[in-house]
This record gives sequence, C-alpha cells and structure tokens, in this order.
Amino acid sequence: MELESVQPTSKAPAERFTGDAWVDLLAHGAAPSRIRVALVRFAPGARNHWHAHANGQTLHVTAGSGRVQARGGAVVVLSAGDTVYTAPGEWHWHGAAPDRFMTHLAIWQGLEDGAGPETAWGEQVSDVEYDG
Repeated sequence: MELESVQPTSKAPAERFTGDAWVDLLAHGAAPSRIRVALVRFAPGARNHWHAHANGQTLHVTAGSGRVQARGGAVVVLSAGDTVYTAPGEWHWHGAAPDRFMTHLAIWQGLEDGAGPETAWGEQVSDVEYDG
C-alpha cells in the first residue's frame, strides 16, 4: 500500500470553465492503473466548457444542486446522490445550478501510455444552453 501525495486545491482554469470552480485531484493512478478521480466544487452558475473524455466519465454529486447536458440532449437537473455516466467521446458539460453550489466526484480512466489527450475541450457553454 502506498499513500499518495496530496496536491493543493487548484482554481479551475478560465479557458475551460465559466464562473468559479475549484479542483482537488484525488487520484492519478500509475500503470497499470489509469484511474483518475477529482473532487470539483462549483460556485452557483459555474460550469465547465463543452468537452468529451476518450474513455468516458462518471460523475457522482456529493453536495448541492447542478446541471448536466449531453450535446443535442436536454439539460438534466442533478442533486446530491445522483450519478451520471457519459460515454467515450460524448460531448457534454456540467456545473452548478444558478442559485446553489454543487460538488461532485469526477471519475475517468486515462489512456494507455499517454496515447493522446484524455479530454478534448470545446467552446464555452452559452447562457442559452445553460438555461436549457
């Protein structure tokens, strides 16, 4: 067993997020594990930009209220205890409700041997898209 070193909380980058969000990287597995786990805290109205994960992603809401949307789909309201899976390559966004904080665990698997980007990032989510 090995205790992983804890990285400090980081502010989510403005190039990938609208509003204020903070990220704690909890796990970044070394081979043969490729597990990635992050705890993300979104301020009210904050959300990430459109993005897709090469190997998919699972989100588990631990506190608050939020929203998630797959490209072409409806905005789905999230509450503490909800779990959502996005398939590999599925463009989506997620974030807090307009008037509530939201915290979620983001869980995904990295690529073997660093074979390309784990996440592709797209454009900012517009207010119209966010409002559904």
